[in-house]
Amino acid sequence: MKALFIGGTGTISMAIVRELAKNPAWDVWLLNRGNRNANVPEGVHTITADIHDEADVARKIEGMYFDAVCEFVGFVREDVERDFRLFNERTRQYIYISSASAYHKPAANYIITEGTTLSNPHWQYSRDKIECEKYLMTRYREDGFPVTIVRPSHTYDERNIPVGVHGRFGSWQVISRMKEGKPVIIPGDGSSLWTVTFNTDFAKGYIGLMGNRRAIGEVFHITSDEALTWDQIHATIADALGVTLNPYHVSSDFLAAAGKPFGYDFEGALVGDKSVSVVFDNSKIKRIVPEMHATVRFDQGVRIALDYILKHSECQRSDPDFDTWSDRVISTLEGAKKAFTI
Repeated sequence: MKALFIGGTGTISMAIVRELAKNPAWDVWLLNRGNRNANVPEGVHTITADIHDEADVARKIEGMYFDAVCEFVGFVREDVERDFRLFNERTRQYIYISSASAYHKPAANYIITEGTTLSNPHWQYSRDKIECEKYLMTRYREDGFPVTIVRPSHTYDERNIPVGVHGRFGSWQVISRMKEGKPVIIPGDGSSLWTVTFNTDFAKGYIGLMGNRRAIGEVFHITSDEALTWDQIHATIADALGVTLNPYHVSSDFLAAAGKPFGYDFEGALVGDKSVSVVFDNSKIKRIVPEMHATVRFDQGVRIALDYILKHSECQRSDPDFDTWSDRVISTLEGAKKAFTI
């Protein structure tokens, strides 16, 4: 069977590509610009092209047919409209990566199923994903386009660690603050529930959908069953570092307002996503893919990631602007507290 990954080198997609590359039943192809292909497994074929250059892509895939086309870089409706033109009649299955952030915030029930309403007034990214899903399901109903939609939640790998609030360069500056004993900002009161999934666990569910006719015309989220509070998440990271966590709780609304002048979109990332308790019901993916079972606990995944990050300097990108911003938020709130001291 032949699979084409549009992208294929990201946090989620690379885990899938690595696993499929071991399977002689799959002939794996990547279509991307070639900027991040250094770690692509041996035997994986590449088509060097910019997916946004539709004419060039059409020329390079002429005469090719795929059992699965896996879209990982489709963010707006124009992207999936282009994919329909390129791959209609050229694949047995088109798998689109959407986002669990598309679920209504806050949902009527913190237990999220695939039937939970889609609506996110706080994040344009999520609204764009919703529009992509609507278009693709219309093409499935009206044209028979063989769509499968997958909604990941917070998925991580050995190169990054999930934290509640971070700057432009990821989690390293938060890790640095922990190591230095500085206060670490945690959204809300730290008690809201969140789900994080190691990318190799996500890959199990995704691969089980590939070539699976029961998945056509269906939507699935794929996550771990482990739900942790944000306090537990940060304390687990501190435990792995061998330090004591110094948590500083700040409301998500305040963080959204304080971050906006500095270019931080915490309105979307927090108010529209991380600040809301979510626990995913994964029974649907498990019915279709019986082998789907997340086995990497968060305390294990953190140690895998820290071991890699601490050995690779390219993962240790300092972010002094975020560090200064964090200190300013904390000092401002401490000043406000003092103003009310009698």
